[in-house]
Amino acid sequence: MVDDKELNRLRDAAVPAPGESAKARAFEAAMRAYDQENISAVTQGSVGGLRLTERAQKLWSEIMQKKLIATPAIAGLVALPIAGYATFHMLREQPSPFGGDEKITETLADKPATSGPAINAPGKDKQAPEGDLKADADAEVRSRDVTDALVTPTAPKSGSGPTAGLGGDASPKTEAPAKVNEAEYGTLQTYQQAPEPAPSTEAAPPSNRAMMRMVPQAPAADGAAQAGRTAAESKLMAPQQPSTMSADQIAPQEPNRDRIEDFKTNPVHAALQDPVSTFSIDVDTASYSFVRGSLKQGYLPQADTVRVEEMVNYFPYDWKGPDSASTPFNSTVSVMPTPWNGHTKLMHVAIKGFDVKPVEQPKANLVFLIDVSGSMDEPDKLPLLKSAFRLLVSKLKADDTISIVTYAGDAGTVLMPTKVTEKDKILNAIDNLTPGGSTAGEAGIKEAYKLAQQSFVKDGINRVMLATDGDFNVGQTDDEDLKRLIEQERKTGVFLSVFGFGRGNLNDQMMQTIAQNGNGTAAYIDTLAEAEKVLVEDASSTLFTIAKDVKIQVEFNPNKVSEYRLIGYETRALNREDFNNDRVDAGDIGSGHSVTAIYEITPKGSGGEQMDPLRYGQATVNNGGVANADEYAFVKIRYKLPNEDISKLITTPVTSANEVQSFDQASTDQRFSVAVAAFGQKLRDEDATAKFGYDKIMEIATAARGADPFGYRSEFLSLVRLASALGGNR
Repeated sequence: MVDDKELNRLRDAAVPAPGESAKARAFEAAMRAYDQENISAVTQGSVGGLRLTERAQKLWSEIMQKKLIATPAIAGLVALPIAGYATFHMLREQPSPFGGDEKITETLADKPATSGPAINAPGKDKQAPEGDLKADADAEVRSRDVTDALVTPTAPKSGSGPTAGLGGDASPKTEAPAKVNEAEYGTLQTYQQAPEPAPSTEAAPPSNRAMMRMVPQAPAADGAAQAGRTAAESKLMAPQQPSTMSADQIAPQEPNRDRIEDFKTNPVHAALQDPVSTFSIDVDTASYSFVRGSLKQGYLPQADTVRVEEMVNYFPYDWKGPDSASTPFNSTVSVMPTPWNGHTKLMHVAIKGFDVKPVEQPKANLVFLIDVSGSMDEPDKLPLLKSAFRLLVSKLKADDTISIVTYAGDAGTVLMPTKVTEKDKILNAIDNLTPGGSTAGEAGIKEAYKLAQQSFVKDGINRVMLATDGDFNVGQTDDEDLKRLIEQERKTGVFLSVFGFGRGNLNDQMMQTIAQNGNGTAAYIDTLAEAEKVLVEDASSTLFTIAKDVKIQVEFNPNKVSEYRLIGYETRALNREDFNNDRVDAGDIGSGHSVTAIYEITPKGSGGEQMDPLRYGQATVNNGGVANADEYAFVKIRYKLPNEDISKLITTPVTSANEVQSFDQASTDQRFSVAVAAFGQKLRDEDATAKFGYDKIMEIATAARGADPFGYRSEFLSLVRLASALGGNR
């Protein structure tokens, strides 16, 4: 029997500390037991469970192959949180390295992102980005925090991506970037692969052993194998300091700050209740260039960037023009079957402006108002802008005048009014432009108008040509304030055109507002070829206005037309009473410019009506004995000459004489313009063309390509093919 005193002495004695060798042996035994428990029994060649990194890569691939990310504006915001969330759930499914039913605790990083003050992520010293920082950078931080909080709560991980922190050496190394199918994901940035683990001198342990980083570090022991294992485990357990993103990691994507006006597609109107349609003419082409850029970068354009009328009017058409300058333009109206709906017809209104001959062109007084703010320091912005304006200078006559005003923080005059005879002086001023500063657009506009007035040419062309990539963030920045400023200046006879450059900061909404109210055009220049088209090939229509405040009003005959809808021109709609109000501003037509408007009409009794007839009141119209009962519609066009304030009127009745019996009997230009209109509606995912495939659009456009000296129509065909590949031939 043991003496109680001896037991008490043993109880009170201090437990001797384990020796380093004992701890090393215990750690090694635990590792062998862990390895043995987790070795797969599946024979080689059989289907077995995936390792954690392999599961992560597989799930990430499946997520990215799905068409969840439709636009670059949300690519970074959606993809990275999905990666973090998927990683969390895979970790929850993994067996605990310590055995039992131990569960991983959900952290704040697992919760959905919310706006508001930043919070400290578990195990992180730095705060999550504030709400005004990049949304995609915030998403990436949250996704990394999920993995780090779960695997190494006290050791921030420098890796990124869906497999960050799941095993192997995460120290960055130089590696070629992974290629991305831009046609699938539609984004400019290149996603990078996570770095591969560094090669080891021993057989690679199971990848999920990274979970053992929370096990206390084992000291060195005898034997080369034990030393190698100890070094590897020490490297895994060593705290790693956060580092800046390396080139082979997923860099946060710059948020897309393009400002695009949203609008709803024109609805179908019943001719009996609402027989009159009124809108302002439009000669802008910015939307087509924007859509082209999106498709060539590999993604379908956002619906609100697609303005169908701007796409249709991008192309030159050989409409019949007026015989003399006394009548600034001529209109041609045709009715033809609708290719996408057998129950409706298209009423095609084509307008052609008088083409001013080069010898008749009036003198031009142009002021280049150029944005040289810091954001213009990109290849597709200021460098492209310089080349574009050099092309324009080469197009002008010797006695034309050019001034240059820049704005960035403060507006400044770079070149006082100078005749084109001093071309070298003008080109040197353009070449010496450098970017820097914020954007003082208001001050720049005022200075530009001041110079335009200083060298004003009576009965000539006086125009400010604004070239920018985005907002006016110094001075007046509200679109309505800018609109009022431009409206006041246009009364002096100085008009304004706007040219957009670059993506990501483009204020398309502002461009449209001030161009419409400045009696000018808005164009988007994304390539030197587009600059040549806008400023050289179309220079006459861009610079020389032959009619201003051009409005169209169409009255439909309910006896012949049940329903109608205007294709496009949503942002140009006017009230019915605005047509006869000369104080209401409208669009302008340049020399030789062609403008097209298309209505889809439902003939009465065709069976294609979308609205039920009225139960009460006048449900039908009895036009027996009433004049003009056989007309489809009555088209009225109101315009002003450039130097006049009183409008003039042109009218055209639309009868069966304007009708062709089959779509193929329409002219080549008419059929091609209809193909472009169908393409624009398809990109906007409108109901009218939901069942009309890209292949049908391609068929019409190919047959109607006709003469194409500059390749514009061939390029259109390539865009249809791209859209079909990206969106499916639905």
